[in-house]
Amino acid sequence: MNLSVRDTAGLLKVSEKTIYRWIKQGAIPAYRVQDQYRFNRAEVLEWATSRRLNVSSEIFAEPEAAGQSVPSLLDALEAGGVFYRVSGEDKESVLREVVELLRLPDEVDRGFLLRVLLAREAIAPTAIGEGIAIPHVRSPVVLHVGRPSLSLCFLERPIEYGALDGKPVDTLFTIITPTARAHLHLMSKLSFVLRDPGVRRAISGQEARSEILREARRAEQALVAPEVRLSLAAAGQDPPGTG
Repeated sequence: MNLSVRDTAGLLKVSEKTIYRWIKQGAIPAYRVQDQYRFNRAEVLEWATSRRLNVSSEIFAEPEAAGQSVPSLLDALEAGGVFYRVSGEDKESVLREVVELLRLPDEVDRGFLLRVLLAREAIAPTAIGEGIAIPHVRSPVVLHVGRPSLSLCFLERPIEYGALDGKPVDTLFTIITPTARAHLHLMSKLSFVLRDPGVRRAISGQEARSEILREARRAEQALVAPEVRLSLAAAGQDPPGTG
């Protein structure tokens, strides 16, 4: 629980009063520790992503992670792969197909992974709107994998997924990482690039793998250093590569 109310307000670009209102409504995941509220960074990001909220670029500058490399979204997507016409009639059958397609080492228990994905969906659907879902476990599970992967699956038929906008889902991103920190960064970057018009066009059109990777590369390159982004924002300018 490494975030205070003030930290969380800054991360979500809202007032502290708004954070307290969300706590009172039970809308945001929060914990009471010695008469103060604390938040888990990964859970806050997951919550914000599911509601299509913008987050501060400060999320990419974790003090506790100084000196550690940040996983590349493009590398993770190339490792995870892009799959088309994935079959399934409902959420469980679709996720079963997705788990079978994931590029995982032989020692990974796919049955266990499917169960934890379904358990996460039972708590709250991971659909984020506009036909997209990001199935993942509530607390990132460290599997027997050597590097992060992000798999993109296009469904043969859209399915009901419990999305906030009521739209059926036809596109799934599945994140598999060796560490919770890698999971956090991939969630952050995926949230960022999915707001990019070029990426949305490539995804909604289910375009060729090469085109999707090209747009993902371009959008990820727009993630400039936090201090540059903040200085540009203060000057009323947009970072390079953004609309």
